[in-house]
Amino acid sequence: QLQLVESGGGLVQPGGSLRLTCTVSGFSVKPYSIGWFRQAPGKEREGVSLISSSDGTTYYEDSVKGRFIVSRDNAKNTVYLQMNSLKPDDTAVYYCASSWLWTILPEQMDYWGQGTQVTVSS
Repeated sequence: QLQLVESGGGLVQPGGSLRLTCTVSGFSVKPYSIGWFRQAPGKEREGVSLISSSDGTTYYEDSVKGRFIVSRDNAKNTVYLQMNSLKPDDTAVYYCASSWLWTILPEQMDYWGQGTQVTVSS
């Protein structure tokens, strides 16, 4: 069964940076896309970014465009989310998830990691 494990969360001051890592294992066929999602307390889970496993095509939600960068290392079966210029509104639990589709809808993702907390605060 496919497994995803996130790491790299933590506490950072506004304007700071963090890099999240999602390591994927247990697959015989690589999923088509890996997405990053976040969920703040009292809010619905939202898609943040997406990357294609095949050609590296990326997608960003409007609020993170120009600040977050998603990338992949296929040799390591790893996807990264570089988060720059962080704001308090970015505080949430961040998840990576896989899909056989090109989709950023949480309900269409097939497998999820356990999540990693990101807190942006002074």
